[in-house]
Amino acid sequence: MSQSLSKLYVQIIFHIKNSSITIGREIEDELYAYMSSIVKDNNSTPIIINGEKDHVHVLCIMSKNISLAYLVEKIKGQSSRWIKTRNEKYKLFGWQGGYSGFSVSQSLVEKTKKYIREQKEHHKKKSYKEELIEFLKLYGMDYDPRYLWDDED
Repeated sequence: MSQSLSKLYVQIIFHIKNSSITIGREIEDELYAYMSSIVKDNNSTPIIINGEKDHVHVLCIMSKNISLAYLVEKIKGQSSRWIKTRNEKYKLFGWQGGYSGFSVSQSLVEKTKKYIREQKEHHKKKSYKEELIEFLKLYGMDYDPRYLWDDED
């Protein structure tokens, strides 16, 4: 084959570093739009970005030319710098060092979009920690619970 082709759907999830500085409703839409532009700037295609006060879900089609770690580093780094400029209360805002990345089958993209779109409703019943552990189990991922959360959480 003389060309490289790929269509890799990925759901990325990451959490805030300090639970005393949460994402306010007043900046959510602008934050998610900014994150979407970061995804695009890295030759990937954002599908939906949404979250709750303490975490974010990004569903995108990954560029074949970058790694997941690189894309997450760009999203987190640039959005963290951006959010600190929005309001004095965000001056110490940061994301946790880690992240989760999950492949999404094309047949499950619509279901995943709905899940991400309904984050606020979903988290009335389930915490972020419960949600993440469910994903890890669903994907059969080995993990050490001692390293899932920063000390502040």
